[in-house]
Amino acid sequence: MEPGQWLVEGTWLDRNQAPISVRGKTLVAWHQSEWFSLVTKLVFPRSDRDDIILQYRGRLDNNERQYTFLMQHSAFGKVEGEGLISPSLIVQRFWVLGDERQRRSGLESFRRFDNNRYYYSSAIMAGHHLNLSSIMEATLERKT
Repeated sequence: MEPGQWLVEGTWLDRNQAPISVRGKTLVAWHQSEWFSLVTKLVFPRSDRDDIILQYRGRLDNNERQYTFLMQHSAFGKVEGEGLISPSLIVQRFWVLGDERQRRSGLESFRRFDNNRYYYSSAIMAGHHLNLSSIMEATLERKT
């Protein structure tokens, strides 16, 4: 993803509930050409759901398609993950550290339309079960 500020707009799905709107911002920065950081804040307008804040830091070696990252998640705590980049898709797998009881993990994908637009989808698993309170789809658009 290109550096800058990205606007997030989409839908969050809870089990047995109507979808709710989610909006937010993501800041993407590249440091020393190999290290990246992302900070995302998601808000839920007209909902009593708490905001979610995600802080990523990762490293992508030059000319590589794989990377690893650490994330601080406001609801889960420390998260570790890995990603794979293709010409039009970024896929990330992550797992919550110290979460032996629930064994939460997740999968995220960023489908690239152009340098300024992505389609994002994510889901959280608890053990081997899809946790429907954590399914999200959204568009990301870079402010230019």
